[in-house]
Amino acid sequence: MKMKFSKILLLLFILTLTVFVINIKALQRLHRVIHFFDEDVIVENFQNTEKYFPVSELIKSSSPLRLAKVDNIALPDSFVYKMEFNYLNLQDFLKNTNTEGFMIIHNDTIKYENYWLGLEADETHVSWSMSKSLISTLIGVMVDRGFIDLKHKVEFYCPEFVGSGYEGVSIKQLLNMSSGVKFTEDYGDFNSDINRFGRAFALGSSFLEFSKSLNSERIPGTYNKYVSIDTQVLGFVLSQVSGKSITALTQEYIWEPVGMEYGGSWIIDNEGFEMVLGGLNATLRDFSKLGLLFLHEGALKENRIVSSKWVADATTPDAPHLMPDQVTLSNNPYGYAYQWWLPQFPKNDFFAVGIYDQFVYVNKEKQLIIAKLSADYRFKTNGKEIKDQHIYMLQQIAEAF
Repeated sequence: MKMKFSKILLLLFILTLTVFVINIKALQRLHRVIHFFDEDVIVENFQNTEKYFPVSELIKSSSPLRLAKVDNIALPDSFVYKMEFNYLNLQDFLKNTNTEGFMIIHNDTIKYENYWLGLEADETHVSWSMSKSLISTLIGVMVDRGFIDLKHKVEFYCPEFVGSGYEGVSIKQLLNMSSGVKFTEDYGDFNSDINRFGRAFALGSSFLEFSKSLNSERIPGTYNKYVSIDTQVLGFVLSQVSGKSITALTQEYIWEPVGMEYGGSWIIDNEGFEMVLGGLNATLRDFSKLGLLFLHEGALKENRIVSSKWVADATTPDAPHLMPDQVTLSNNPYGYAYQWWLPQFPKNDFFAVGIYDQFVYVNKEKQLIIAKLSADYRFKTNGKEIKDQHIYMLQQIAEAF
């Protein structure tokens, strides 16, 4: 009897210890998420995301695309922001926005490449919402192959969304950030939905369960409102129609054929599903290749990745609420298409963007790509103006070519 009682006590002790360890790890991850963007740790965190969160690995291409490179050109001394005489010093701007990597590709040649704050050419950095443009590209791949119809509703592919705010939302409306789902994307507000999403992830909630919990507030397809979970739902659709993970799809249709020079990774939840709304880690050079793919209308290295029609559709707003400066039909001043942004004053250009100043800018007329990785802690309080300043900077650098 004593032996049996001792075994029971031992099992209870082990169980208690296990629960304690699990809770400690969850609390540690919660603390890291809450303080992830603090000034004293943001650079370290952005360059080492895979050390702090579970990830699934991407393997470098067996046939990497290595662009020709010339000595760094001289960047302009300054750029004009809005008003004619409002000059901003370019080097000061790069420094003040905690720029970690900056690259210019012109006519398929690297004309400028530089790194700061400890980032190296072969080191990965978190993308944040630039990954949305890659997910859109994977949707295009599946559309081209007949696996997805943009007119179909979410529940056609993922019936688990019946009864949620995403019931009745089409795939195209997800791509256009026009789902009508109620969501606040304010990183400076502790209680916003996007920060609530981060805390739920830290404590072990699945991305699927969080996405299903959201409700609708508008008729889908009538208003452009940035809702990161729209992209997460696109990820569930991709996985469902393909029978593969987002990591496997990324490897097969992007990483390998595009010729990514280095490995990368996706942040995943406790169920192994990728944080497609912003969890891609890659190098500056490999991020820039997504822009290069779109500059070349969906084909690189004689590999057709996605149709030229998709590239055109993905970067062309096609409804009033998606056009720039439609303040009554949109909550942002920029144009929007399929997870790609259009400037207020478009010049045959478009861009992928991530919070805290991540950019892949594409100017087709100039045959130019500019990629920027940053850890700008000021984004929480001044993000809109800083984003505007970046667009002015990128367009004026392009004009110099």
